[in-house]
Parts: sequence; structure tokens; C-alpha cells
Amino acid sequence: MMPKFASGFWQCKLRYKTQEELLKVAHEYKDKGLPINVIVIDFFHWPNQGEWKFDPKYWPDPKGMVDELKQLGIKLMVSIWPTVDVNSENYDEMNDKGYLIRSERMYQDSYHFMGNETFFDATNPGARKYVWDKAKQNYYDNGVRMFWLDEAEPEYGFMYDFDHFRYYQGPALKLSNVYPLEYAKAFYEGQKAAGQKDIVNLVRCVWAGSQKYGVVLWSGDVHSTFESLQKQVVAGLNAGLSGISWWTTDIGGFTGGNVHDPQFHELLTRWFQFGTFCPVMRLHGFREPAEQTIEHADRMFNQPFGSGAFNEIYKYPRPTYEILRKYLFMREAIRPYVMEQIKEAHTDGTPVMRPLFYDFAKDGQTWDISDEYMFGPDVLVAPILHAGQTKRDVYLPAGEDWIDVNTKQTYHGGQTVTVDCPLDTLPLFTRASHPLDSLLNFTVPAEKD
Repeated sequence: MMPKFASGFWQCKLRYKTQEELLKVAHEYKDKGLPINVIVIDFFHWPNQGEWKFDPKYWPDPKGMVDELKQLGIKLMVSIWPTVDVNSENYDEMNDKGYLIRSERMYQDSYHFMGNETFFDATNPGARKYVWDKAKQNYYDNGVRMFWLDEAEPEYGFMYDFDHFRYYQGPALKLSNVYPLEYAKAFYEGQKAAGQKDIVNLVRCVWAGSQKYGVVLWSGDVHSTFESLQKQVVAGLNAGLSGISWWTTDIGGFTGGNVHDPQFHELLTRWFQFGTFCPVMRLHGFREPAEQTIEHADRMFNQPFGSGAFNEIYKYPRPTYEILRKYLFMREAIRPYVMEQIKEAHTDGTPVMRPLFYDFAKDGQTWDISDEYMFGPDVLVAPILHAGQTKRDVYLPAGEDWIDVNTKQTYHGGQTVTVDCPLDTLPLFTRASHPLDSLLNFTVPAEKD
């Protein structure tokens, strides 16, 4: 069961470089009266890959940082990578104990990203315990309770020859797709053994059964384009149908969004509206202008990775900020409803977001629609997925009357209606027989002085 705090807003970017910077952002959200429940520390906060700890130069007081965030009502999530650099303080010991993925032929390193790395072997129980013990000592014991399990494929950077790799449980050709499940299991089992009950970790990949280990799947490092946004809707629906109910996306896309570009402001707004009606609402991205690109990383040995431009909603131009703020508070208003759907997912496996045919199987037209969806049983969401779009057609399933949340007009189901959708408007409908009052009665709170 997902804890209540995780149904709120998650603030993230690539990347907050220092403890001071992260705490400043957290305080700014609170000072402006903006809802925020989780803030995230992304990669390369560590000295070396394979050293699961904060670099004390930039993060001098992890426990104090977690305590300060706790006083603000904010949970901290920390990025974990399964990579182990040859220069890591743990490399030799892990190699000697057989805790690293093995190669069948000449080369042991399997990834080049800011160094020469291989991956810990998550299929090995000893390796799982070893990595968790490091994470517990350096993160968990300092109060961190949420982990972002990135690089979960694992991503063999320069060589995708799967016959080259071997795991503790067998050859990579046979086992590679189970890696993210075992990776998630390492942290779930460790957290559970430490007494934690509300386990929620973010992971880039899953396998059948991953939902047993408290994971939120996100759709990866997607591009900041409307084409990519269109794909997110389908990805989220298929994830839910596959049994992975806790799903999210990088709101705004991960790469290619320039914070000074009005076209990106439009995309971010539409993506943020969609993200409001996802199981988890998480803002993330490597915003431009940035110091370097991800592609530079394969030759940036022993250099600090950059930060990218800002990604806090209040730093965008005022017209954009006002719309983002509106939907941030809309998410806050519907959180009791979201938690009802989370409980359904927990008890019955019911997807939080699902295709129209899930609830209206007898209506044949619903089976061919992939750009609308139900968010729980009572809300129909029709996201805007094209640049410059200010009207869209919405099919309303038969057998129900529907109330347009924006206009309060009621329609009979079994028809397609055309609705206005200026930039500040997301087409939303609720069942007339069971309306969601928190949406119908929603108003944007006044700004905090």
C-alpha cells in the first residue's frame, strides 16, 4: 500500500549539486505555500560510482538535512546506481567476492559513464546484502527512506552483446530482464528488515512481479517533445494493465526542454496537466541551457557533472507558473480520491489509470481509443497532446452521463463532443451518477503573501 505522502507532488531535476541548494529549493516551495511532499537528490552526489554515500564536500550533514526537510513535511529520495567504478573503494572487495557481473570474454568493464564501470550482480543474494548494507550505513541510518533505483536495465553502455555477460544465477541471455526485479528486491528486503513499512522506491525498469517490492516505475529519460508526451499516455495505460499500478513520467520530458523557450513552456504546461492525473506526480528534467550534454559523460572522467537549468515551477514565467500552480493545487484537492484508487490497486490490482474499455467494455468504441483514459472509476481525462491545440474531440463512453468539469455542462454518453481547451484548461469529465466533488468544486487558493 502506497503511503499517503507519495500521492502528493515530487520535485526533482538533474541535478541539485549541494545540500545548501536542495534545502533552499525546499524552503522556497514552503515559503510560497506550494504543496510539496518529496524532493529528490539525483546522481553523482557520491564520490565514486560504487560508493553508496554522500560526497561530504557537497553534502556535509546528511542527517541534519533529512531532519530539516522532515520539519518542513518533505521526504527525501536519493538516487542509487548499480554501477561500480574500477576506482571505487569497494571495487576490489566486490570483485574478489564475486559480487560483480562477470564477462565471458576479455573485458570486465561494461559501462563507460564518467569512468570505467561494471554493475553489481543483483541476482546474487550476497551482493544484494552488500550493497544494501552500504546504503543503510550511509543513507538509511541518516534518515533516508526513499531510493531512486536508476540504471536498472542494466544499461551496458558500449557493448550490448548479452552473450558476453554472466550473472550469479546464469547467463545474461537468459536472465537480463529479471535484473531490475532483483535490484528492487535488494532495497525492499533491506528496508523491510530494518523495520520500514511504507516502502516506496522509484525504478526505471520492472519485470513481472516487481510490484511486490514497493516500486514506482517511471518511463525513462524521454525527450521534451509532444510526440514523446503522446507516447507517455500509452505507456502509462499499458503499465497499469501489466500489473504495475504505481507509474509516473518525467513531467516536461527529460532532455531538450529550454526553460527560456515559449514552446517548451507550452509543452511543460500540457505535460504537467497530464501528470496531475497520473498515479504519481513527479516533475523532473535535465533542463537547458546546460553546462554539457549526457553524451559528454563518456569522456568526462574525474570531473563533476553539471546541473542543468532550473526546474522549479515558480521560476518559470508568470503565465506558465500560474497554470502549473493551479494544477498543483488541483492534485492536492483530489488526493483523497487518489488514495482510494491506490488502495484499490493494493487490494485488487486495479490500475489507477486505465483505458476506457476497462470500465466500459461493452462499448465497442472504447477499445480503439488510446488518447483518453479513466483515472479511477469516476474521472475521464483527455490530455492535450499536440502543440497549439485549443480544441479537441472527446469520446464519452455509453451507459453514463458525464459532467464537463470545466463548464459544468452535462452530456449523454455514447457520443463525441468537441470542447475548448485553451492553455490553462485540461479537458476533464466526471460521472454524473458519481461525480467527484473535489474537482467540480475546485478553486485555486490565493497566493501566500
